Amino acid sequence: MGAATDMSSFLSPLATIYKSAALTRRALYRRGLLKTNKLNRPVISIGNLSVGGTGKTPLVALTAKLALSRGLKPAILTRGYGRGRSTRLIALAPAANRSPNPRETGDEPALLAAALPEVPIVISASRYQAGIYAERVFQVDMHILDDGFQHLQLARDLDVVALDATQELSDRALLPAGRLREPCSALERAQVIVLTRVELAGAEGLENAVRRVNPSARLFRSRLRLKSLVNISSGERAAAEAFRGKSLFAFCGLGNSTAFFRYLDRWGFRIVGQHRFPDHHVYTSADTEVLARQAAQSQASALITTEKDMMNLPGGWKPGVDTYACEIEIEIENPAEFEDALFASLRAL
Repeated sequence: MGAATDMSSFLSPLATIYKSAALTRRALYRRGLLKTNKLNRPVISIGNLSVGGTGKTPLVALTAKLALSRGLKPAILTRGYGRGRSTRLIALAPAANRSPNPRETGDEPALLAAALPEVPIVISASRYQAGIYAERVFQVDMHILDDGFQHLQLARDLDVVALDATQELSDRALLPAGRLREPCSALERAQVIVLTRVELAGAEGLENAVRRVNPSARLFRSRLRLKSLVNISSGERAAAEAFRGKSLFAFCGLGNSTAFFRYLDRWGFRIVGQHRFPDHHVYTSADTEVLARQAAQSQASALITTEKDMMNLPGGWKPGVDTYACEIEIEIENPAEFEDALFASLRAL
């Protein structure tokens, strides 16, 4: 704790410089000195203030499902963090049972592609070019801009921001001293703000902080629900109740790995050991050997991880111990009001 505090204090001057640069960039876009491109169809941006780990991907999936339930044809536009040949545009056409290579698309697009087979996903550093492609090839009604809050190059009709209730919301947490990409004042741009993981932390303080910055935003609370466990070798799903009381070894590579381990405890699993990796970690054979060895040393009956980590495990890996991924979904308090907030600005559709 002390070492982390000392490092944060050491990096505070750099965070001040970072804040100045972020505010300058925002002002250049606001004044039109940096160009913003507009697509022909409406854009809902789902983003955050921090570097990963806020529950944004489940929120993207929920938004797409709500659009589909309204008879709309959404596309997801994403950068595809961590993919190879990042300058190449990749389009994932709607298809049943599609399973793109996460090394080519990025782990989160691959996860979304499996969860949303009806939705085209276009991956490109230029989300504007991705959107133009989606409109021309897939004739979509609307776009969902994944991780788009800081992507000011593309105009959007609605900004939705996910804020993790377990994380500090303060300019003291700006990069590189903390995890925030922008000063808290950036929340002024958001029309909808979703507080995630409220079951792990009280939300009142965060709500008050948000209201001070943006009193007019529609504010919602959300939780994560465990749907099932997926066997990474067979793809078969099992009820979580079947694993309660069994010894499990947990691992993940997430922006907020602590939250995942807290969820496992909350969901009633008996975790006898754990291993953290960096966010978006691509696992090697050596990593999996270490995990299997640690599980054996802990006398764990199985390994447990996240769906995103499942995408980053070696292809064709045959673990010597059963390995399961947690299949989750986000639940919004006042879901009807949330849906109205998402689509009120898109009434013409």
